Amino acid sequence: MAAASLLALIDDIATLLDDVALLTKVAAKKTAGVLGDDLALNAQQVAGVQAERELPVVWAVAKGSLVNKAILVPAALAISAFMPWAVTPLLMIGGAYLCFEGVEKLAHRWLHSADEDAAHAAELMQAAGDASVDLVALERDKIRGAVRTDFILSAEIIVISLGAVAGAAFSTQVMVLGAVALVMTVGVYGLVAGIVKLDDLGLWLVRQARAAQGAASHALQGAGDAILWLAPGMMKALSVLGTLAMFLVGGSILNHGLPLAHHGVDALVQSAALAWPAGHLLVQALLPLAADLVSGLLAGSLVLAGVSLVKRLFARAGSRAA
Repeated sequence: MAAASLLALIDDIATLLDDVALLTKVAAKKTAGVLGDDLALNAQQVAGVQAERELPVVWAVAKGSLVNKAILVPAALAISAFMPWAVTPLLMIGGAYLCFEGVEKLAHRWLHSADEDAAHAAELMQAAGDASVDLVALERDKIRGAVRTDFILSAEIIVISLGAVAGAAFSTQVMVLGAVALVMTVGVYGLVAGIVKLDDLGLWLVRQARAAQGAASHALQGAGDAILWLAPGMMKALSVLGTLAMFLVGGSILNHGLPLAHHGVDALVQSAALAWPAGHLLVQALLPLAADLVSGLLAGSLVLAGVSLVKRLFARAGSRAA
C-alpha cells in the first residue's frame, strides 16, 4: 500500500508539473504582446546612458521588476481565491488597456511633434555626456521611470496569465504565475541587456578586424558592420511587432470575453470556410487573427477617444477655476 501510495503521489506530481508546463506555455503565448512592448520600452529607457553604466541600469530595473511581480503575483492569487468573479473583468480591462497602448503608439506622431521627440532625445544625449550633470540622479530617474512602466506591463502579464489558469487548482496557479513571473523577468531583461550591448559588440568586432589580417579581418569587419547596421533596426522591429501583438492579444481577450463578438467571429470563420473549402485551413488560421486585429484597433480607438475627451474636460474645468 505504501508503494502504491508513493507511486500515486509521484503520478500526481508528474501530472501537476505537466499541467504547469502546459499552462505556463499558454500563458506565455497570451502575454506575447506585452512582452514585445516590454522589450522595446525598457531598452529605450537606457538610451543615452553611458556604455559602462548600461548593464547596471538594466540590472537595477530588473530587480525593480522582481519586486513588482512579488507584489502582483500574491495580489492576483488572492483575487483568484476570494474574488474569482473579478478575473474576467480584470482580464477585459487589461485587454482594453493593451489596445489603448497600441493605438496611442500609432497616434503618437499626431499627438507629439517630431521636434518634441528630437528635442527630448537630444536632451538625454547631452545630459549623459555633460560632466556637470549628476549621472547618479539621471540614472535613478531612468530607473524609477522604467520600474513604473514595468509595473503596468507586469500587471497586464499577471492578469492575462491568471485568466489562462483561472480554472486550475490553486497550487497550479501558484506555480504557473511564479514561473511566468520569473521566466518573463529573466527573459525580458536578459534580452534587453543583449540589445543595449549589441553596438558595443559590433564596435569590438570592428576593432578586432583592424588587428587581424586576411580573411579573418574581412570576416570580423563584415560581422561588426552587420551588427552595427542591425542594432538600430532591431529596436524599431521590436516596437512594430510588439504593437501588432498588442492588438492581436488585446483584441483576442475582448472577443473571447464578449459572447456576441466571440460567436460572431466563429460564425464568420465557418461561413468563409464553407465559401472557400479549398482554403479552409488558411481561413481558420488568418480570419480570427484579422478579427482580433480589427477589434483591437476599434477598442483602442474608443478608449483613446474617451481618455482624450476626459483630459479636455478636466483641462477646461481647470482653466475656468483659474
